[in-house]
Amino acid sequence: MVTTYEGLRLEKRDGAAWITLAKPPLNVLDIPLLKEICQALEEVALDRGVKVVVLAGEGKAFSAGADIRDHLPEKYEEMVDLFHRMTQLLLEMPQPTLALAQGHVLGGGCEVVLACDMVIAAEGSRFGQPEIKAGVFPPVAALLLARIVGRRKALELLITGDVVDAQEALRLGLVNRVVPLDKLAEAGAEMARKLTALSGPVVRITKRAHNRSLEEDLLQTLTALEDIYRRELMATEDAKEGLRAFLEKRAPAWRER
Repeated sequence: MVTTYEGLRLEKRDGAAWITLAKPPLNVLDIPLLKEICQALEEVALDRGVKVVVLAGEGKAFSAGADIRDHLPEKYEEMVDLFHRMTQLLLEMPQPTLALAQGHVLGGGCEVVLACDMVIAAEGSRFGQPEIKAGVFPPVAALLLARIVGRRKALELLITGDVVDAQEALRLGLVNRVVPLDKLAEAGAEMARKLTALSGPVVRITKRAHNRSLEEDLLQTLTALEDIYRRELMATEDAKEGLRAFLEKRAPAWRER
């Protein structure tokens, strides 16, 4: 069964749900697409026939990130709320989630991957959180990145905006496997078959037990980070200047010290 939205496709087959971002070339995460992702995840979470959820991106990029225009003062509140909801759905998804990442996996696109349980990356893919260069920071990555790669490397990636290739992402633990680009879908299907061959209830219980072993109040912490974003970051002139400079394709003129 295939459900087609404006910016994504949801296909359920053989016990797996495939959610494919379909806004090529870069699958930019704007507000309408975030709403659709939330809607698809809400549907899948309630479907007892789905044993695994696969997230993929159509075209040359998984996602180059959130739409910078949605970070501007008149829109960022809605964008932050939607990103929080999407992250909550991914973190609380009863089924295991698998991201298939190719090309640019940047900004909000990288945050989606961080919130998934497992990641298979294509050779040549590039991961990073370059938001700092536009005068903002990524709340979801600030929450999850250190838990995956460790505190020191996470802070380096967050405050430099550096991008790493697939092999470095594998070394850091950002991804589980790296495969040739033309084998990415096949590798995803193979993992989906492996998981759907198991007991759905047992897999869901095992995932819940695993998450419990790592339990902190992640969503409460994310809310605190989003509050810093809303009340401190967006009150600075440099955040506004960085976003405008990005959209105007010029170097930002930082104003504050």
